[in-house]
Amino acid sequence: MYRYDSTDQQIIDERVAQYRDQMARHLAGELSGDDLRPLRLQNGLYIQRHGPMHRIAVPYGMLSSAQLRKLAEISRRYDRGFGHFTTRHNMQFNWPKFEETPEILAELATVQMHAVQTSGNCVRNVTTDHFAGVAPDELADPRPYCEIIRQWSTFHPEFAFLPRKFKIAVNGAASDRAVIRAHDIGLEIVRDEAGSIGFKVFVGGGLGRTPILGQVAREFLPRRHLLSYIEAVLRVYNRYGRRDNAYKARIKILVQALGIEEFKRQVEAEWAHLEDGPATLTDTEFARVAAHFAPPAYESLPAADAGFAARQNDDKAFANWVKRNVHAHKVPGYAAVTLSLKKTGAAPGDITDTQMCAAADLADRYSFGELRVSHEQNLLLVDVKQSDLYTVWQIARAQDLATPNIGLLTDMICCPGGDLCSLANARSLPIAEAVQTKFDDLDYLHDIGDISLNISGCMNSCGHHHVSNIGILGVDKNNEEWYQITLGGQQGNDATIGKVIGPSFTAEEVPAVIGALIDVYIELRTPSERFIDTLQRVGSEPFKARAYAGRDRRKPAVAANDAQPTPAKVANA
Repeated sequence: MYRYDSTDQQIIDERVAQYRDQMARHLAGELSGDDLRPLRLQNGLYIQRHGPMHRIAVPYGMLSSAQLRKLAEISRRYDRGFGHFTTRHNMQFNWPKFEETPEILAELATVQMHAVQTSGNCVRNVTTDHFAGVAPDELADPRPYCEIIRQWSTFHPEFAFLPRKFKIAVNGAASDRAVIRAHDIGLEIVRDEAGSIGFKVFVGGGLGRTPILGQVAREFLPRRHLLSYIEAVLRVYNRYGRRDNAYKARIKILVQALGIEEFKRQVEAEWAHLEDGPATLTDTEFARVAAHFAPPAYESLPAADAGFAARQNDDKAFANWVKRNVHAHKVPGYAAVTLSLKKTGAAPGDITDTQMCAAADLADRYSFGELRVSHEQNLLLVDVKQSDLYTVWQIARAQDLATPNIGLLTDMICCPGGDLCSLANARSLPIAEAVQTKFDDLDYLHDIGDISLNISGCMNSCGHHHVSNIGILGVDKNNEEWYQITLGGQQGNDATIGKVIGPSFTAEEVPAVIGALIDVYIELRTPSERFIDTLQRVGSEPFKARAYAGRDRRKPAVAANDAQPTPAKVANA
């Protein structure tokens, strides 16, 4: 993983000193709350429903064991002993003391971490595939490109005050596990006919109030032009993106307003001034960054470990865990492991300080001291020997990190919702727990098979409900919490935006509605058919009919178009 040089460390240390001074002046009454607001946001500090929330950057999802231990230490000393991983690989502390946040940043700087650009209208944390570097279907490792974009965009003066936040994702594998088409810019690593590496560029994607999938701006962008072309896109957006209406300020609205062809024309015209200029990515610079992502010292191992296979035959629980939580690796004899943060009764994405330390220990002993954070809010060890998997499973299970539900119904993405977030229209976590409890039967979950269910507490879609097979959206109607259901969304190469099936449901109705949807799938599926396959084959009507068949009629239904956030509820997350 990338290691700071002396210049990197100096920049971060000076940023901490600057923020410490800003906070001291505010506490002394010399800097108003309004004046402090943009400064604290630039350092990841929000004011949420019950107090401050501090968002920490985990660039492209990579963590060292030392960094994870530091996060555990911070959670004990400055928070309530846990943290929350987001869909953009970041960690959030939801209970820090306002005046102690400079100390948190100082602690982070000792392990090469920070909170820069985790908020504000700037280029945010670049995300990628959590299997980057080890995936068997990978064309090229996307992490060096993520780091190059991170270094280029961090503190970029021209793009510090964009019309709205700006998100970039990079995918280097045959399967898109980074949801690149749901980003402002999505980059897919490809090769041209000569075998040269470049990028297929998508622009104008995003979820939130107006969910839109990105469109192709360039079929092939040579590697050397990566930064200059991104700069051209950002310049066009910075110049013409709306600043009068926060709901219309994302680049997706500009692309839709201009049309993709006109947007491409304007980008190409701007790029004509930048092509082969100072931002050109040279082979020397790429090699410098890529060297940080050289493979670890893998051993020469047989492709299949006999003891590993025997353990699966002897232990059904272990075999179930292997089936869902162990993933293929490009190096023979190794595997990637997902440490599930989705145990029933725990908030999805939450991890305790004890679990952080246990995961760090596992990384040190079995995975070269490195971990990953996934888009689905789980942790991963990506370089585990097959011969060590049984031991890893036993240790992880003792720490509630081995629930064998990856890719199943209870492996849900869920935002903090109304329990913590001041933007939310409704609570998300109680809904997640109710669904977890209803489906707390691993045999039944494994029978249902692959399915995604995501939950958002408001239209900002931090839970990515639009791109899940079943989406749940919290809405407000007359100061009551209701929940819309969407069907048919999916991630991956065939990314699709789900559609609302009809009027909303009460919180009490939601678990039964999900149960009804699953019942229809089980009744209508053909052998080997996933939920999304059955839904696409038969359409949504059978599912919709069953969902509303037994609903409580005592309260008026909430129409889908009634659920609109108030003007004040615009996410800067």
